[in-house]
Amino acid sequence: MSFDFLSSLLGSAWSIFLIVLFFGGSIFVHELGHFLAARRRGVKVTRFSIGFGPAIWKWQGKDGVDYRISWLPLGGYVALPQLADMPALEGESENVEQLPPVDYTSRMIVFVAGATFNVLFAFVLACVLWWAGQPTSEDLSTTRIGYITKTITLPDNTSVPSPALEAGLQVGDAIRAIDGTKVADWSELLQTLVTSAGVTDDGQRKAIFTIEREGRILDLPVFPRLSGEEKNRKVGIMPAYTPIVNSVPEKSYAQQLGLQADDQLKTLNGAPLLNLVTLMDMMQAKVPEAFTLGVLRGDRTITIQVPADRPKNTSPYFGAAYRTNYGLVHVNPFEQVYTQIRMTVRMFVSLLQPSSDMGLSKLSGPVGIGRIYWDASKAGIRYVVWIAILVNVNLAIFNLLPIPVLDGGHMMFATIGKLRGKALPFNFVATMQSIFVVLILGMMAYVTVFGDLRRLVRDNRADALAKEAAAEAQKQSAEPAKP
Repeated sequence: MSFDFLSSLLGSAWSIFLIVLFFGGSIFVHELGHFLAARRRGVKVTRFSIGFGPAIWKWQGKDGVDYRISWLPLGGYVALPQLADMPALEGESENVEQLPPVDYTSRMIVFVAGATFNVLFAFVLACVLWWAGQPTSEDLSTTRIGYITKTITLPDNTSVPSPALEAGLQVGDAIRAIDGTKVADWSELLQTLVTSAGVTDDGQRKAIFTIEREGRILDLPVFPRLSGEEKNRKVGIMPAYTPIVNSVPEKSYAQQLGLQADDQLKTLNGAPLLNLVTLMDMMQAKVPEAFTLGVLRGDRTITIQVPADRPKNTSPYFGAAYRTNYGLVHVNPFEQVYTQIRMTVRMFVSLLQPSSDMGLSKLSGPVGIGRIYWDASKAGIRYVVWIAILVNVNLAIFNLLPIPVLDGGHMMFATIGKLRGKALPFNFVATMQSIFVVLILGMMAYVTVFGDLRRLVRDNRADALAKEAAAEAQKQSAEPAKP
Protein backbone atom coordinates (compact mmCIF):
# COMPACT_ATOMS: atom_id res chain seq x y z
CA MET A 1 0.00 0.00 0.00
CA SER A 2 1.52 3.31 -1.09
CA PHE A 3 1.83 6.26 1.28
CA ASP A 4 -0.28 8.46 -1.03
CA PHE A 5 -3.11 5.91 -1.04
CA LEU A 6 -2.95 5.56 2.74
CA SER A 7 -3.05 9.34 3.18
CA SER A 8 -6.03 9.56 0.84
CA LEU A 9 -7.83 6.78 2.71
CA LEU A 10 -7.22 8.39 6.10
CA GLY A 11 -8.29 11.77 4.72
CA SER A 12 -11.55 10.29 3.42
CA ALA A 13 -12.22 8.55 6.73
CA TRP A 14 -11.65 11.83 8.57
CA SER A 15 -14.02 13.68 6.21
CA ILE A 16 -16.74 11.05 6.70
CA PHE A 17 -16.27 11.25 10.46
CA LEU A 18 -16.71 15.04 10.40
CA ILE A 19 -19.84 14.77 8.23
CA VAL A 20 -21.39 12.25 10.64
CA LEU A 21 -20.31 14.25 13.68
CA PHE A 22 -21.52 17.69 12.58
CA PHE A 23 -24.35 16.96 10.11
CA GLY A 24 -25.71 14.04 12.08
CA GLY A 25 -25.04 15.98 15.26
CA SER A 26 -27.17 18.88 14.03
CA ILE A 27 -30.13 16.53 13.47
CA PHE A 28 -29.54 14.86 16.83
CA VAL A 29 -29.47 18.23 18.64
CA HIS A 30 -32.75 19.26 16.99
CA GLU A 31 -34.54 16.09 18.02
CA LEU A 32 -32.94 16.21 21.47
CA GLY A 33 -34.59 19.60 21.96
CA HIS A 34 -38.02 18.09 21.25
CA PHE A 35 -37.26 15.06 23.43
CA LEU A 36 -36.10 16.99 26.50
CA ALA A 37 -38.90 19.55 26.25
CA ALA A 38 -41.50 16.79 25.93
CA ARG A 39 -40.14 14.93 28.95
CA ARG A 40 -40.01 18.16 30.92
CA ARG A 41 -43.65 19.00 30.10
CA GLY A 42 -44.93 15.48 30.77
CA VAL A 43 -45.64 14.67 27.11
CA LYS A 44 -45.38 10.99 26.18
CA VAL A 45 -42.46 10.04 23.89
CA THR A 46 -42.63 6.68 22.11
CA ARG A 47 -39.64 6.91 19.77
CA PHE A 48 -36.43 8.90 19.22
CA SER A 49 -35.09 8.29 15.71
CA ILE A 50 -32.23 9.72 13.69
CA GLY A 51 -33.34 9.17 10.10
CA PHE A 52 -36.58 7.73 8.68
CA GLY A 53 -37.70 4.29 7.57
CA PRO A 54 -36.62 0.87 8.87
CA ALA A 55 -34.12 0.81 11.72
CA ILE A 56 -30.43 0.06 11.25
CA TRP A 57 -30.04 -0.11 15.02
CA LYS A 58 -32.57 0.22 17.82
CA TRP A 59 -32.77 -0.11 21.57
CA GLN A 60 -35.73 -0.13 23.93
CA GLY A 61 -34.90 2.04 26.94
CA LYS A 62 -36.12 1.49 30.48
CA ASP A 63 -38.19 4.65 29.99
CA GLY A 64 -40.19 2.84 27.30
CA VAL A 65 -38.76 4.92 24.46
CA ASP A 66 -37.69 3.18 21.25
CA TYR A 67 -34.27 4.68 20.39
CA ARG A 68 -33.11 4.01 16.84
CA ILE A 69 -30.97 5.00 13.86
CA SER A 70 -32.88 4.54 10.60
CA TRP A 71 -31.91 3.98 6.98
CA LEU A 72 -33.01 7.24 5.35
CA PRO A 73 -30.68 10.03 6.60
CA LEU A 74 -33.09 12.83 5.63
CA GLY A 75 -33.60 14.14 9.15
CA GLY A 76 -35.06 12.57 12.25
CA TYR A 77 -38.06 12.63 14.54
CA VAL A 78 -39.34 12.23 18.08
CA ALA A 79 -42.67 10.37 18.04
CA LEU A 80 -45.14 12.38 20.15
CA PRO A 81 -48.57 10.77 19.62
CA GLN A 82 -50.31 13.32 21.87
CA LEU A 83 -49.09 16.21 19.71
CA ALA A 84 -48.57 15.03 16.14
CA ASP A 85 -49.44 11.53 15.06
CA MET A 86 -47.67 10.97 11.71
CA PRO A 87 -47.74 7.26 10.84
CA ALA A 88 -46.58 7.99 7.27
CA LEU A 89 -43.17 9.04 8.60
CA GLU A 90 -42.98 7.56 12.08
CA GLY A 91 -45.00 4.34 11.87
CA GLU A 92 -48.07 3.46 13.88
CA SER A 93 -48.21 4.69 17.48
CA GLU A 94 -50.46 4.25 20.47
CA ASN A 95 -54.13 5.20 20.27
CA VAL A 96 -54.15 8.95 20.77
CA GLU A 97 -57.58 8.83 22.40
CA GLN A 98 -56.14 6.82 25.32
CA LEU A 99 -53.63 9.58 26.13
CA PRO A 100 -54.46 12.74 28.10
CA PRO A 101 -54.64 16.03 26.15
CA VAL A 102 -51.71 18.45 26.15
CA ASP A 103 -52.19 22.15 26.85
CA TYR A 104 -51.37 24.82 24.26
CA THR A 105 -48.31 26.16 26.12
CA SER A 106 -46.72 22.70 26.32
CA ARG A 107 -47.37 22.12 22.62
CA MET A 108 -45.67 25.35 21.63
CA ILE A 109 -42.70 24.74 23.95
CA VAL A 110 -42.13 21.22 22.62
CA PHE A 111 -42.48 22.23 18.97
CA VAL A 112 -40.16 25.25 19.21
CA ALA A 113 -37.54 23.40 21.28
CA GLY A 114 -35.92 21.72 18.26
CA ALA A 115 -35.16 25.00 16.51
CA THR A 116 -34.10 26.55 19.80
CA PHE A 117 -31.55 23.79 20.39
CA ASN A 118 -30.19 24.23 16.85
CA VAL A 119 -29.66 27.95 17.48
CA LEU A 120 -28.06 27.22 20.86
CA PHE A 121 -25.79 24.63 19.23
CA ALA A 122 -24.87 27.17 16.54
CA PHE A 123 -24.07 29.68 19.27
CA VAL A 124 -21.83 27.19 21.09
CA LEU A 125 -19.96 26.44 17.84
CA ALA A 126 -19.68 30.19 17.20
CA CYS A 127 -18.08 30.59 20.63
CA VAL A 128 -15.54 27.92 19.68
CA LEU A 129 -14.83 29.73 16.41
CA TRP A 130 -14.60 33.05 18.26
CA TRP A 131 -11.92 31.56 20.51
CA ALA A 132 -10.07 29.58 17.81
CA GLY A 133 -10.39 32.18 15.07
CA GLN A 134 -12.23 32.09 11.77
CA PRO A 135 -9.99 31.71 8.70
CA THR A 136 -10.27 34.41 6.09
CA SER A 137 -8.28 35.87 3.24
CA GLU A 138 -7.99 39.38 1.88
CA ASP A 139 -10.12 38.67 -1.17
CA LEU A 140 -12.99 37.27 0.93
CA SER A 141 -12.94 39.91 3.66
CA THR A 142 -13.20 42.90 1.32
CA THR A 143 -16.02 44.60 -0.58
CA ARG A 144 -13.59 46.58 -2.74
CA ILE A 145 -13.62 45.96 -6.49
CA GLY A 146 -10.29 44.67 -7.79
CA TYR A 147 -11.22 43.87 -11.38
CA ILE A 148 -14.11 44.47 -13.78
CA THR A 149 -14.63 42.11 -16.69
CA LYS A 150 -15.22 43.59 -20.13
CA THR A 151 -18.01 41.09 -20.87
CA ILE A 152 -19.99 38.35 -19.16
CA THR A 153 -21.22 35.14 -20.74
CA LEU A 154 -24.94 34.40 -20.76
CA PRO A 155 -26.39 30.88 -20.38
CA ASP A 156 -26.68 30.58 -24.18
CA ASN A 157 -22.89 31.22 -24.42
CA THR A 158 -23.30 34.66 -25.96
CA SER A 159 -21.23 37.50 -24.53
CA VAL A 160 -22.64 40.88 -23.54
CA PRO A 161 -20.95 44.00 -22.12
CA SER A 162 -20.27 43.84 -18.42
CA PRO A 163 -23.15 45.42 -16.42
CA ALA A 164 -20.57 46.82 -13.98
CA LEU A 165 -18.75 48.70 -16.75
CA GLU A 166 -21.99 49.96 -18.25
CA ALA A 167 -23.11 51.21 -14.82
CA GLY A 168 -19.88 53.13 -14.26
CA LEU A 169 -18.40 51.03 -11.47
CA GLN A 170 -14.62 51.39 -11.19
CA VAL A 171 -11.71 49.36 -9.87
CA GLY A 172 -11.09 50.51 -6.33
CA ASP A 173 -14.75 51.25 -5.53
CA ALA A 174 -15.84 49.87 -2.15
CA ILE A 175 -19.38 48.43 -2.25
CA ARG A 176 -21.20 49.32 0.97
CA ALA A 177 -24.72 48.09 0.21
CA ILE A 178 -26.93 46.51 -2.45
CA ASP A 179 -30.56 47.63 -2.58
CA GLY A 180 -30.08 49.20 0.84
CA THR A 181 -28.78 45.98 2.43
CA LYS A 182 -25.33 46.51 3.94
CA VAL A 183 -22.62 44.05 2.92
CA ALA A 184 -19.59 43.31 5.08
CA ASP A 185 -17.51 40.96 2.90
CA TRP A 186 -17.36 39.47 -0.57
CA SER A 187 -19.39 36.36 0.26
CA GLU A 188 -22.22 38.45 1.67
CA LEU A 189 -21.98 40.78 -1.32
CA LEU A 190 -22.45 37.89 -3.78
CA GLN A 191 -25.25 36.34 -1.74
CA THR A 192 -27.07 39.66 -1.53
CA LEU A 193 -26.76 40.14 -5.28
CA VAL A 194 -27.89 36.60 -6.11
CA THR A 195 -30.97 36.88 -3.88
CA SER A 196 -31.89 40.38 -4.99
CA ALA A 197 -35.23 40.75 -6.75
CA GLY A 198 -35.22 44.28 -8.11
CA VAL A 199 -36.63 44.82 -11.61
CA THR A 200 -37.48 47.78 -13.79
CA ASP A 201 -40.97 48.51 -15.13
CA ASP A 202 -40.11 46.63 -18.32
CA GLY A 203 -38.85 43.56 -16.43
CA GLN A 204 -35.10 44.21 -16.62
CA ARG A 205 -33.15 43.09 -13.55
CA LYS A 206 -31.95 46.00 -11.45
CA ALA A 207 -29.90 46.53 -8.30
CA ILE A 208 -28.80 49.74 -6.59
CA PHE A 209 -25.13 49.59 -5.61
CA THR A 210 -24.14 51.99 -2.83
CA ILE A 211 -20.41 52.57 -3.24
CA GLU A 212 -17.68 54.61 -1.64
CA ARG A 213 -15.32 56.29 -4.11
CA GLU A 214 -12.60 58.67 -2.94
CA GLY A 215 -14.52 59.46 0.23
CA ARG A 216 -17.84 60.05 -1.54
CA ILE A 217 -20.94 57.84 -1.24
CA LEU A 218 -22.70 57.17 -4.54
CA ASP A 219 -25.80 55.18 -5.51
CA LEU A 220 -25.43 53.58 -8.93
CA PRO A 221 -28.16 51.58 -10.69
CA VAL A 222 -26.70 48.34 -12.06
CA PHE A 223 -28.54 45.92 -14.34
CA PRO A 224 -27.36 42.35 -13.56
CA ARG A 225 -27.52 39.53 -16.10
CA LEU A 226 -27.98 35.82 -15.49
CA SER A 227 -24.69 34.03 -16.03
CA GLY A 228 -22.92 30.76 -15.31
CA GLU A 229 -24.18 27.21 -14.89
CA GLU A 230 -26.39 28.24 -11.97
CA LYS A 231 -27.86 31.21 -13.89
CA ASN A 232 -27.20 33.61 -11.03
CA ARG A 233 -27.34 37.39 -11.16
CA LYS A 234 -23.87 38.70 -11.98
CA VAL A 235 -22.42 42.08 -12.87
CA GLY A 236 -18.82 41.20 -13.79
CA ILE A 237 -16.74 42.18 -10.77
CA MET A 238 -13.95 40.48 -8.81
CA PRO A 239 -12.59 41.30 -5.34
CA ALA A 240 -9.50 43.39 -4.62
CA TYR A 241 -6.47 41.76 -2.98
CA THR A 242 -2.69 41.96 -2.88
CA PRO A 243 -1.05 39.31 -5.12
CA ILE A 244 1.86 37.79 -3.19
CA VAL A 245 4.42 35.48 -4.79
CA ASN A 246 4.23 32.15 -2.99
CA SER A 247 6.95 30.27 -4.90
CA VAL A 248 9.19 30.74 -7.93
CA PRO A 249 10.01 27.53 -9.84
CA GLU A 250 13.48 27.00 -11.19
CA LYS A 251 14.01 28.16 -14.80
CA SER A 252 10.63 29.91 -14.84
CA TYR A 253 10.13 33.33 -16.43
CA ALA A 254 9.39 34.69 -12.95
CA GLN A 255 12.93 33.69 -11.93
CA GLN A 256 14.35 35.36 -15.04
CA LEU A 257 12.54 38.57 -14.10
CA GLY A 258 13.98 38.43 -10.59
CA LEU A 259 10.77 37.77 -8.66
CA GLN A 260 11.20 36.15 -5.25
CA ALA A 261 8.95 34.39 -2.78
CA ASP A 262 6.93 36.81 -0.60
CA ASP A 263 7.20 39.64 -3.14
CA GLN A 264 3.99 41.70 -3.18
CA LEU A 265 2.82 42.96 -6.57
CA LYS A 266 1.57 46.48 -5.84
CA THR A 267 1.37 48.37 -9.14
CA LEU A 268 1.27 47.83 -12.88
CA ASN A 269 2.49 50.78 -14.93
CA GLY A 270 2.03 52.92 -11.83
CA ALA A 271 -1.64 52.00 -11.27
CA PRO A 272 -2.65 49.85 -8.28
CA LEU A 273 -2.66 46.13 -9.10
CA LEU A 274 -5.64 44.79 -7.16
CA ASN A 275 -6.24 41.46 -8.87
CA LEU A 276 -4.02 39.04 -10.82
CA VAL A 277 -6.45 39.00 -13.74
CA THR A 278 -5.24 42.50 -14.60
CA LEU A 279 -1.75 41.05 -15.06
CA MET A 280 -3.17 38.23 -17.17
CA ASP A 281 -4.88 40.74 -19.47
CA MET A 282 -1.57 42.53 -19.99
CA MET A 283 0.31 39.30 -20.67
CA GLN A 284 -2.32 37.98 -23.10
CA ALA A 285 -2.72 41.18 -25.12
CA LYS A 286 -2.78 40.52 -28.88
CA VAL A 287 0.08 42.97 -29.33
CA PRO A 288 2.63 42.42 -26.51
CA GLU A 289 3.67 45.58 -24.72
CA ALA A 290 6.43 46.29 -22.24
CA PHE A 291 5.24 47.20 -18.75
CA THR A 292 6.55 47.92 -15.27
CA LEU A 293 5.67 46.14 -12.05
CA GLY A 294 6.00 47.86 -8.69
CA VAL A 295 7.00 45.19 -6.17
CA LEU A 296 7.16 45.48 -2.39
CA ARG A 297 10.02 43.32 -1.12
CA GLY A 298 10.33 43.47 2.62
CA ASP A 299 10.28 47.15 3.51
CA ARG A 300 11.47 48.49 0.16
CA THR A 301 9.82 48.97 -3.21
CA ILE A 302 11.55 47.85 -6.40
CA THR A 303 10.54 47.98 -10.05
CA ILE A 304 10.67 45.08 -12.47
CA GLN A 305 10.64 45.72 -16.20
CA VAL A 306 8.73 43.16 -18.29
CA PRO A 307 9.82 43.48 -21.94
CA ALA A 308 7.52 43.21 -24.92
CA ASP A 309 9.68 40.52 -26.58
CA ARG A 310 8.99 37.85 -23.97
CA PRO A 311 8.81 34.11 -24.84
CA LYS A 312 5.63 33.07 -26.62
CA ASN A 313 4.75 30.26 -24.23
CA THR A 314 5.17 32.37 -21.10
CA SER A 315 2.53 31.78 -18.44
CA PRO A 316 0.20 34.76 -17.84
CA TYR A 317 1.56 34.83 -14.30
CA PHE A 318 5.22 34.23 -15.26
CA GLY A 319 5.03 30.61 -14.06
CA ALA A 320 5.03 31.62 -10.36
CA ALA A 321 2.49 30.54 -7.72
CA TYR A 322 0.63 33.24 -5.82
CA ARG A 323 -1.34 33.71 -2.63
CA THR A 324 -2.80 36.65 -0.79
CA ASN A 325 -2.89 37.86 2.79
CA TYR A 326 -4.45 35.29 5.08
CA GLY A 327 -5.31 35.31 8.74
CA LEU A 328 -7.75 34.51 11.52
CA VAL A 329 -10.52 36.83 12.63
CA HIS A 330 -12.25 36.52 15.99
CA VAL A 331 -15.88 37.47 15.35
CA ASN A 332 -18.10 37.49 18.42
CA PRO A 333 -20.64 34.62 18.47
CA PHE A 334 -23.71 36.88 18.49
CA GLU A 335 -22.59 38.50 15.23
CA GLN A 336 -21.78 35.13 13.67
CA VAL A 337 -25.23 33.69 14.41
CA TYR A 338 -27.04 36.91 13.48
CA THR A 339 -25.21 37.03 10.13
CA GLN A 340 -26.29 33.48 9.31
CA ILE A 341 -29.88 34.19 10.37
CA ARG A 342 -29.97 37.30 8.19
CA MET A 343 -28.58 35.48 5.16
CA THR A 344 -30.93 32.50 5.61
CA VAL A 345 -34.01 34.70 5.95
CA ARG A 346 -32.92 36.66 2.88
CA MET A 347 -32.70 33.43 0.88
CA PHE A 348 -36.18 32.23 1.93
CA VAL A 349 -37.70 35.64 1.19
CA SER A 350 -36.05 35.60 -2.23
CA LEU A 351 -37.59 32.19 -2.98
CA LEU A 352 -41.05 33.68 -2.41
CA GLN A 353 -40.55 36.75 -4.61
CA PRO A 354 -41.76 36.30 -8.21
CA SER A 355 -39.19 38.79 -9.54
CA SER A 356 -36.31 36.87 -7.94
CA ASP A 357 -34.15 34.43 -9.90
CA MET A 358 -33.87 32.01 -6.97
CA GLY A 359 -35.35 28.54 -7.44
CA LEU A 360 -35.41 25.16 -5.74
CA SER A 361 -32.62 23.86 -8.00
CA LYS A 362 -30.26 26.39 -6.40
CA LEU A 363 -30.82 24.96 -2.92
CA SER A 364 -28.89 22.09 -1.34
CA GLY A 365 -30.38 18.89 0.05
CA PRO A 366 -28.70 16.22 2.19
CA VAL A 367 -26.36 15.24 -0.66
CA GLY A 368 -25.32 18.82 -1.29
CA ILE A 369 -24.86 19.56 2.41
CA GLY A 370 -22.76 16.42 2.78
CA ARG A 371 -20.61 17.53 -0.12
CA ILE A 372 -20.18 21.00 1.40
CA TYR A 373 -18.99 19.37 4.61
CA TRP A 374 -16.68 17.12 2.58
CA ASP A 375 -15.06 20.08 0.82
CA ALA A 376 -14.81 22.02 4.09
CA SER A 377 -13.08 19.09 5.81
CA LYS A 378 -10.29 19.28 3.22
CA ALA A 379 -9.72 22.93 4.13
CA GLY A 380 -9.63 22.42 7.89
CA ILE A 381 -11.75 21.91 10.98
CA ARG A 382 -12.46 25.64 11.33
CA TYR A 383 -14.29 25.64 7.98
CA VAL A 384 -16.33 22.62 9.10
CA VAL A 385 -17.39 24.42 12.27
CA TRP A 386 -18.37 27.49 10.22
CA ILE A 387 -20.50 25.31 7.90
CA ALA A 388 -22.09 23.64 10.93
CA ILE A 389 -23.18 27.05 12.25
CA LEU A 390 -24.81 27.81 8.89
CA VAL A 391 -26.52 24.40 8.71
CA ASN A 392 -27.95 24.66 12.24
CA VAL A 393 -29.35 28.12 11.59
CA ASN A 394 -30.87 26.87 8.33
CA LEU A 395 -32.42 23.86 10.08
CA ALA A 396 -33.90 26.08 12.78
CA ILE A 397 -35.49 28.57 10.39
CA PHE A 398 -36.66 25.93 7.90
CA ASN A 399 -38.38 23.90 10.62
CA LEU A 400 -40.20 26.98 11.92
CA LEU A 401 -41.87 27.64 8.56
CA PRO A 402 -45.69 27.29 8.87
CA ILE A 403 -45.80 24.19 6.69
CA PRO A 404 -47.58 20.98 7.77
CA VAL A 405 -45.17 18.23 8.87
CA LEU A 406 -42.60 20.82 10.00
CA ASP A 407 -42.51 22.19 13.55
CA GLY A 408 -43.91 25.50 12.34
CA GLY A 409 -46.86 23.65 10.81
CA HIS A 410 -47.61 21.91 14.12
CA MET A 411 -47.44 25.29 15.87
CA MET A 412 -49.79 26.75 13.26
CA PHE A 413 -52.36 23.96 13.77
CA ALA A 414 -52.10 24.30 17.56
CA THR A 415 -52.60 28.07 17.35
CA ILE A 416 -55.62 27.73 15.04
CA GLY A 417 -57.11 25.21 17.47
CA LYS A 418 -56.48 27.59 20.37
CA LEU A 419 -58.17 30.48 18.56
CA ARG A 420 -61.23 28.43 17.51
CA GLY A 421 -61.63 26.94 20.99
CA LYS A 422 -61.14 23.32 19.96
CA ALA A 423 -58.53 21.27 18.14
CA LEU A 424 -58.71 20.86 14.39
CA PRO A 425 -60.29 17.55 13.28
CA PHE A 426 -57.79 14.72 13.48
CA ASN A 427 -58.60 13.47 9.97
CA PHE A 428 -58.02 16.95 8.50
CA VAL A 429 -54.64 17.31 10.20
CA ALA A 430 -53.62 13.76 9.19
CA THR A 431 -54.62 14.41 5.57
CA MET A 432 -52.66 17.67 5.45
CA GLN A 433 -49.65 15.95 6.99
CA SER A 434 -49.78 13.17 4.38
CA ILE A 435 -50.09 15.62 1.49
CA PHE A 436 -47.15 17.70 2.64
CA VAL A 437 -45.03 14.63 3.35
CA VAL A 438 -45.34 13.80 -0.34
CA LEU A 439 -44.70 17.41 -1.39
CA ILE A 440 -41.62 17.81 0.82
CA LEU A 441 -40.15 14.46 -0.21
CA GLY A 442 -40.79 15.42 -3.83
CA MET A 443 -39.09 18.76 -3.27
CA MET A 444 -36.09 17.04 -1.68
CA ALA A 445 -35.89 14.62 -4.61
CA TYR A 446 -36.02 17.55 -7.06
CA VAL A 447 -33.32 19.47 -5.16
CA THR A 448 -31.13 16.35 -5.01
CA VAL A 449 -31.43 15.44 -8.72
CA PHE A 450 -31.55 18.87 -10.36
CA GLY A 451 -29.42 20.64 -7.78
CA ASP A 452 -26.97 18.50 -5.81
CA LEU A 453 -26.25 15.75 -8.34
CA ARG A 454 -26.19 18.12 -11.32
CA ARG A 455 -23.63 20.33 -9.56
CA LEU A 456 -21.62 17.28 -8.53
CA VAL A 457 -21.38 15.96 -12.10
CA ARG A 458 -20.63 19.43 -13.49
CA ASP A 459 -17.91 20.19 -10.95
CA ASN A 460 -16.26 16.79 -11.36
CA ARG A 461 -16.13 17.37 -15.11
CA ALA A 462 -14.67 20.84 -14.55
CA ASP A 463 -12.06 19.44 -12.14
CA ALA A 464 -11.01 16.84 -14.70
CA LEU A 465 -10.64 19.48 -17.42
CA ALA A 466 -8.69 21.72 -15.03
CA LYS A 467 -6.28 18.89 -14.23
CA GLU A 468 -5.77 18.24 -17.93
CA ALA A 469 -5.11 21.93 -18.56
CA ALA A 470 -2.67 22.09 -15.64
CA ALA A 471 -0.82 19.03 -16.91
CA GLU A 472 -0.60 20.53 -20.39
CA ALA A 473 0.66 23.86 -18.98
CA GLN A 474 3.28 22.04 -16.93
CA LYS A 475 4.36 20.12 -20.01
CA GLN A 476 4.70 23.33 -22.03
CA SER A 477 6.60 25.11 -19.27
CA ALA A 478 9.11 22.25 -19.22
CA GLU A 479 9.84 22.76 -22.92
CA PRO A 480 12.53 25.24 -23.99
CA ALA A 481 11.16 28.74 -24.48
CA LYS A 482 10.66 29.75 -28.11
CA PRO A 483 11.57 33.33 -28.95
